Amino acid sequence: MASESSPPTSFSASRRWGIFFSVVISIVAVFVLVLGLNYVGARYYYRFVWSRQTEIQLSPQTVSLLKSITNQVTVVAYYDKTDKLYGYVKALLKEYHDANQKISVQTVDYLIDASLAQQVKATNHLGPGDDKNLVIFNCNGRRKIIPGALLEDNTYEQVQNEKEIEYKRTLRAFEGEKWFSAALLNVTSAKPFTACFLEGDGEHGSDDTGNNGYSKFAEVLAENNVTNVAINLHGTNAVPAYCNLLIIAGPQNTIPVDELAKIKQYLNQGGRLFVLFNFNTFRRNTGLEAILTDWNVDVGMNIISDPKNTLGGGGAVAISRFNRNHPLVEPLFGSSIAMVNPRSIQVLNQGKESPDAPKVEALAFTSDGSKIGETPIGTTVPVMVAVEKGSIKGVITERGTTAILVAGDSIFLSNQVIDFEENRDFAGFAVNWLLDQTQLLKGVGPHPVKEYKLRMTKSEMTSVRWLFLAAMPGGILIFGALVWFRRRR
Repeated sequence: MASESSPPTSFSASRRWGIFFSVVISIVAVFVLVLGLNYVGARYYYRFVWSRQTEIQLSPQTVSLLKSITNQVTVVAYYDKTDKLYGYVKALLKEYHDANQKISVQTVDYLIDASLAQQVKATNHLGPGDDKNLVIFNCNGRRKIIPGALLEDNTYEQVQNEKEIEYKRTLRAFEGEKWFSAALLNVTSAKPFTACFLEGDGEHGSDDTGNNGYSKFAEVLAENNVTNVAINLHGTNAVPAYCNLLIIAGPQNTIPVDELAKIKQYLNQGGRLFVLFNFNTFRRNTGLEAILTDWNVDVGMNIISDPKNTLGGGGAVAISRFNRNHPLVEPLFGSSIAMVNPRSIQVLNQGKESPDAPKVEALAFTSDGSKIGETPIGTTVPVMVAVEKGSIKGVITERGTTAILVAGDSIFLSNQVIDFEENRDFAGFAVNWLLDQTQLLKGVGPHPVKEYKLRMTKSEMTSVRWLFLAAMPGGILIFGALVWFRRRR
């Protein structure tokens, strides 16, 4: 019987080489695929937030601002990396860089990088006292320095201590976005705007730090790249040519006729005006009422109360009804502002305007439970209007498009009240609408900082240690031993 031929070797030389080249080609293919995906992902990507609770999430206002920046901006975080705010600062600046690659970010720990820290101090002309926790923005020779102390909003809680009264400082909110966006606007804008506060007739002062002063409102102006100066229109003084916005905040006296004529001329030339009336003058004319009548605005000689929406005492009222079709107050929809004894501000000749008449819209309203004195009105009452009027065809105005904002209260933007409800946000929206900075009509608020505390007893801590150090590793070892034993059989 002829012997059977032996079967060919399972792994002949040719087959082994074939497997080898197949593996090599597969590895190269996977490497090329990963490289290609990384290349595409680095240049064409979409970032989104997984949770609304994410601590660092840019507001629509900041995103709009970042999209408008075309110049190269360098940001230096001159910070101690062990500081509690450093992580927030670094994360927020990363978001700015990711949103616009023209914003480059460098971090310098002045406690570790001594030579680099000296270079930063020399380049940015920092003095002996400016040696810690700064965020420095530079663009085309313009510089804005944000101290770290501005970025934190703290609360103080008393700690139980038998020896002495002790308070614990807790970080409540991180306000980096507000200040960083303001700094970006400051260094990238060709020229800051100028707001002129009229004084001389009992108005709120922009440099007054008292309860009725407007120094906090002046801070809002600075955050939006607007400088402010005080002016008067006495004698031959006219509204300056550099005035981008005229603010008349709660005049207490009747404004002289010659000054009213200058204000009227300013508006006819395309000026922008923010005028706020005070409840103390509801029984007398300031002179501005007649000027506003020419712009289809009626200033009520009254005081409006709203029992449904009263905020404590002092005549404070929560205004939560807004014209959501107007860009100035649309961001406030769903929130409220606090006004003090507001006066009615209404639209005249509504629906009967001629083609060249100004566009007048009511912006904010009380509820339908409002009263004038003790008399119920039975309907909502407007307490704020906005006026717009473009230049007449064929006529060139000196300043551009006229814009007027009229509010029936001036106290609500004073130092004492501006931090109530959404008053401060409204102040920013008003300024940006009047100056036609429409990309900034979305709110930038602080990022709340949440603390999570895990309280465990000593026995519970011991149990957790045994769980992580013994039970879990031991379980994995036992499972592995069982698998090995089964395969051995």
